[in-house]
Amino acid sequence: MQQKTFELNDEVEMKKVHPCGTNRWKIIRMGADIRIKCMGCQHSVMLPRSEFAKKVKKVLTVKEES
Repeated sequence: MQQKTFELNDEVEMKKVHPCGTNRWKIIRMGADIRIKCMGCQHSVMLPRSEFAKKVKKVLTVKEES
């Protein structure tokens, strides 16, 4: 199984849909825990890195290198 790679400011799609109706999230903090913000209602959630890796479906957009 290939491990998913994600970075700060990437947009990801989660396996479950958020109650607001979208499943697009933006990674806004990374460390032992990862904080993600819903792109629909701007609600933020903090998850342990291992739990986040299980719940993410795919990386939609990757941050631009400057």
